[in-house]
Amino acid sequence: SLLYGFGNKYKYNLQKIALSFGNLPAAFKGFKIIHVSDIHSGSFTDKEAVRKGIDKINAQEADVVLFTGDLVNYSAAEMKEYMDVFAAVKAKHGVYATLGNHDYGFPTGASREEVRQKQLANAAEVMDVHKQLGWKTLSNEHVMIEKEGQQIAILGVDNTSAKANFPSFGKLYEAHAAAKESPFKILMSHDPSHWNSEVTSQFKDIDLTLSGHTHGMQFGVEIPGFRWSPVKYVYKQWAGLYEEANQKLYVNRGFGFIGYPGRVGILPEITLIELT
Repeated sequence: SLLYGFGNKYKYNLQKIALSFGNLPAAFKGFKIIHVSDIHSGSFTDKEAVRKGIDKINAQEADVVLFTGDLVNYSAAEMKEYMDVFAAVKAKHGVYATLGNHDYGFPTGASREEVRQKQLANAAEVMDVHKQLGWKTLSNEHVMIEKEGQQIAILGVDNTSAKANFPSFGKLYEAHAAAKESPFKILMSHDPSHWNSEVTSQFKDIDLTLSGHTHGMQFGVEIPGFRWSPVKYVYKQWAGLYEEANQKLYVNRGFGFIGYPGRVGILPEITLIELT
């Protein structure tokens, strides 16, 4: 099965889902979001195959594209050969991005503070790549999207994890405070463990959270009525849609790959979300 999976790493699966919210402003009924996560450009070896994935994104003519982190494996330099490919991503209301754990790199240092400063320097380089691509990084901040005189808020936080082995630089309270009066809020947060550790307990007015990070472990089974991957033993929310009360979380299975250069049962994903 692992040998078979080598041929699946560029077979981008367009996952379509309609999400209903009672408090969605009327002007945003039918609003289309493309959600992409975990590009991991340092793993790519076939530029034209990646370009076909970008073509599939653009073919959906989305209102907005939201990227939830891990542009690279270790270094911003990995994007050099793919800048023209990803710069082609377009949407009516723009492309927004946030940072994942890999975007900080994995530096070493004599002290925790030295490591932290190196991580922030790596993240700044990735944010500069976002800028060159024409993507707006939401680093513990928000943006308002306006349509027909009505607005929704898109919030983005730096990587925030409930797992001790991953960096946490997120300040959701900062992003939320400025958008508090918005009637509808979408949060981009790379690591899905953030949802139960903070969002569902302290920010109950965040309607939809978009995450990635797990890749569905690039290995599992998803058939009608049955879903399984070893990553479920580490992450409670590991792929697809989750709901608690009036809040929803969607975990993208990842556009790219890292480690094992393939996919078994869990294809690379482009998510098309329609708000209703």
